[in-house]
Amino acid sequence: MEFRQSLARRILIAFVLMTTLVGGTFSVGIIEVVHLIEEQLISRDLNNELERVLTQNIAQGRPPALDSDTRFYSSAGPAPHAIPESLANLAPGFHEVFESEASYHALVRERDGNRYVLLQDQSEFEAREQVLYQVVLVGFGLSVVLALLLGWILSRKVIEPVVRLAGQVRHRDQLLGRAPPLAPDYAGDEVGQLAQAFDDTLGRLREVLNRERLFTSDVSHELRTPLMVLATSCELLAENPGLDARGKAQVQRIARATEEMRDLVQTFLMLARAQREEASLAPRERLGQVADELAGQWRSAIENKGLAFDYQPGPDQDARYNAPFLRSVMGNLLRNALHYTDSGRIRLVVRERSFLVEDSGVGIPEEDREAMFRAFVRGPAKRGDGLGLGLSLVQRICDSQGWSVSLSAVQPSGCRFEVNLEERTGVAS
Repeated sequence: MEFRQSLARRILIAFVLMTTLVGGTFSVGIIEVVHLIEEQLISRDLNNELERVLTQNIAQGRPPALDSDTRFYSSAGPAPHAIPESLANLAPGFHEVFESEASYHALVRERDGNRYVLLQDQSEFEAREQVLYQVVLVGFGLSVVLALLLGWILSRKVIEPVVRLAGQVRHRDQLLGRAPPLAPDYAGDEVGQLAQAFDDTLGRLREVLNRERLFTSDVSHELRTPLMVLATSCELLAENPGLDARGKAQVQRIARATEEMRDLVQTFLMLARAQREEASLAPRERLGQVADELAGQWRSAIENKGLAFDYQPGPDQDARYNAPFLRSVMGNLLRNALHYTDSGRIRLVVRERSFLVEDSGVGIPEEDREAMFRAFVRGPAKRGDGLGLGLSLVQRICDSQGWSVSLSAVQPSGCRFEVNLEERTGVAS
């Protein structure tokens, strides 16, 4: 499994590990150097002392003149200078000998077939040496703790511009044309280069979004004129006394399609101009009011196809929503249900701050449901010449308003779309 940590934590871990490695190396080095110097110095002193004893005392037949903490043993001499059994097997050279809680430095030398041992009590020296080792160990521990503290402070200082840059990039105003550049706020280091890269990328993204908005706005604006002509012509044809019932039905159908197209154009135009002040100017209506209107509009088309239409208005509500967006979401879901249902029924259920559209149509497999809200994606049971933009538009509107839409299956077949109009935190309607 990949080891994932934040950048600040990785800096802290690297700092502490480096300090531990360097501090540990120095601590071990100090201990080894102290031990080596101890062996060399004491070995030299014992050699000089033993040479003095052999040349100035033993060679002249006098007893060894030694300090109280030093003992002399010889294989050629009687007690009390006879070599103890514990020292009899020591090889020539320098040794450390421990007896109970006492510690000794021993020097063994052979001369003229005799073995000589000089033993010096080093308990006090060993105690000081242990204190030195403890000081080194405590110093190592303190250096690790200090490295942890300094690493935490430095990691925050190092990561601070990156966190600030991330916050600026995440700000929603960065995609607006008036957003100031990021690079001037930073030095010419790696963070400054990153800020400049964000400026370049965001600049290109703003250009693309601006072109898309201009295109959508221009297309929507140009479509209004022919739609107005169609709507006016339908009104004039409906008043023609010579038009039979079948002709009037066709005219009404054209008028409904024209009205749907007008709402769709208005929806695209509002999405293209998705600004807070412009969205606030859109007409707002109650959920029940929009549902009543669309239920009356779609009932005849649904029942003419031989389907049952179950409309449940739900409780009265005072909350008001963006009417063009709400109408477009509900209308697209009803159109989608009608298009993919050949028998059975379609339900429109209004609840408190939510509604659902349910059908008994062909349904959508579970593995395809998430992809259905992407543009140009159609279900397995493709019908007609649609481009697969209806559900994508529903998702886009819900995202812009802070609403949520979910898709689930209906047994034995069919789909249930539920739209929750509770505004998500941080999304402006």
